[in-house]
Amino acid sequence: MLERISGPRDLRELSQEQLGLLATEIRDVLVETVTRTSGHLGPNLGVVELTIAMHRVFESPKDKLIFDTGHQSYVHKLLTGRYGEFSTLRQTGGLSGYPSRRESEHDLVENSHASTSLSYADGMAKAYKLRGEHDRTVVAVIGDGALTGGMAWEALNNIAVARDSRLVIVVNDNGRSYQPTIGGLASHLSAIRVSQRYEHVLDLIKTTVSATPLVGSPLFGALHGAKKGLKDFLQPQVLFEDLGIKYIGPIDGHDEAATEHALRQAHEYGGPVLVHVITRKGFGYPLAEQNEEDCLHQVPGTAGKPATAPKTAKPGSASTAAAAPKPVKRAWSDVYSDEMVAIGARRPDVVAITAAMLHPVGLAPFKAAYPDRVYDVGIAEQHAVTMAAGLAMAGLHPVVSIYATFLNRAFDQLLMDVALHRLPVTVTLDRAGVTGPDGASHNGMWDGSILQVIPGLRVAAPRDGSRIAELLNEAVDVSDGPTVVRWPKGTVGAEVEAVGKLGTMDVLAVPAAELGKDVLLLGAGPMAVTAVEVARRLGDHGIGVTVVDPRWTKPVDEAVVDAARQHRLVAVVEDNGRNGGFGDAVARVLRDHDVDVPIKTFGLAQEFLDHGTRDEILETAGLTPQHLARQLTEAVARRTPGASAAAAAGTPAQADGSTPAGQESSTQERLSE
Repeated sequence: MLERISGPRDLRELSQEQLGLLATEIRDVLVETVTRTSGHLGPNLGVVELTIAMHRVFESPKDKLIFDTGHQSYVHKLLTGRYGEFSTLRQTGGLSGYPSRRESEHDLVENSHASTSLSYADGMAKAYKLRGEHDRTVVAVIGDGALTGGMAWEALNNIAVARDSRLVIVVNDNGRSYQPTIGGLASHLSAIRVSQRYEHVLDLIKTTVSATPLVGSPLFGALHGAKKGLKDFLQPQVLFEDLGIKYIGPIDGHDEAATEHALRQAHEYGGPVLVHVITRKGFGYPLAEQNEEDCLHQVPGTAGKPATAPKTAKPGSASTAAAAPKPVKRAWSDVYSDEMVAIGARRPDVVAITAAMLHPVGLAPFKAAYPDRVYDVGIAEQHAVTMAAGLAMAGLHPVVSIYATFLNRAFDQLLMDVALHRLPVTVTLDRAGVTGPDGASHNGMWDGSILQVIPGLRVAAPRDGSRIAELLNEAVDVSDGPTVVRWPKGTVGAEVEAVGKLGTMDVLAVPAAELGKDVLLLGAGPMAVTAVEVARRLGDHGIGVTVVDPRWTKPVDEAVVDAARQHRLVAVVEDNGRNGGFGDAVARVLRDHDVDVPIKTFGLAQEFLDHGTRDEILETAGLTPQHLARQLTEAVARRTPGASAAAAAGTPAQADGSTPAGQESSTQERLSE
């Protein structure tokens, strides 16, 4: 049936029986595709009927649908003409794993940071009202988890006073925050509360009863109190009505007809309405429903191999048998997780904070070992960091574990609440640098720059798994200010041991005896491992390279100053935006010490990157051994007296990093001059 759905209009021609068949087909496609490409499976399985109902009631793109975070937007993509491309989900050049304005006129918000949808919706609804476009409705879909974010409540406070804004808030509640109160009476009361007749009757009672001499005001107050008390007793969720937002629910979100009926009521009301929908994460897929950790919120792909995960099936059927597990390389967060448990055993003052990401950031084992020393604050990074400041003031050493991209939200708190007071708080940043398929909003390519401006902050970037443990221990030992430890997404690669020290920095490679000191190459984090391969390639072309892993990218160790004076060129490679990053910090230190050795900085362009694999994005950015070796060869050639124009143009290194026949000796001669 999906092949016949070219857009939301096609849904309105289907019967209830056909809608049920469509929902089953959608779940089959989700499981088959997402287990192959990777992505958010559980959230989308839980919103199939809800998304169908929304597209039957509202006329997208005339009516605007905004998905908070976008984790649950795959069904929306399938119903808005993208079924034919769905197999390319999260693949380079394919569909984004989040709403994407470039993909469809039905997509609006693509930043994928939680708790923002209500603010977008409030502004959009007010704009339509101001423009006189009263036939348009804005719909914001937000999860109960995202409602833990303070920004969502700031928006609700403003939405409440916009009485005639055509705004529908759909709270997709998977049972983790609200207690369901599903029943006939609840549905009946919901229908009454969104009736305009009900509003008119209330106004009539207020004006007539209140005007009655002597007893009017007391009587109206008593009636109003009785009404509110009854609703509070029957409907604990009237908090929203107390804010001034009409409430419908709770509704069984897997009953398409009931959900559709509730949404139609909300649509017809004409003012702000909250529709409370109870769903089950992973619904219809037993492996997801039975997954206790997160209902298969996000699943890894099979790297292009045929999907081995079963399709949707009834519990107990043969197709629900899980495939035999395959050995998996250790993730960076796994190494961090183990070390945190070890630190916790010897440091009772170390506590951990997560912003609704206990498992993804690797704190679940720490919580299992020390349940009283982990604080989950919900989606509230700002609160997490300031709470950490309070914990530190009381004598503890808190470790705040978040994704690098979400640190952007808590910059002010880290600057003014933690650093200003020189508090011993450690922040660990998972998914730093290029994250790949998650797209522009998830790349952790900003922290390396914004953190450089914070006084007294120390920033560590481990190059491999062993260095995570090493640098994390050094970080929590710091007692006179905040520290940050950042690492990328994915599995840990090869370990590279130091061959020497340069101040606090690790020397990973030195030139062969017959080569000169041509390039001082500093690689931040995993880029240090890349730099070792670059040095090998350059050494094959007669260029001597000293490779240094700074370990701590802030502050810059001033031992780099004397080392720079001994080389003809300094180069810095980092998995971060170039502007204001580690490379700029090194250049500033050299300028401050009047070192006139030229410096080249390599990093990510200051732009929003398309989704793709980490390797593909690094290739495009020129941050691979081949690209870096070519550019450094050209740079050295330009610094060499008598260098030929061909060498300056890059002929010493071809596409595969090799040197054209007959040029090896001439390159060596130029470098030895």
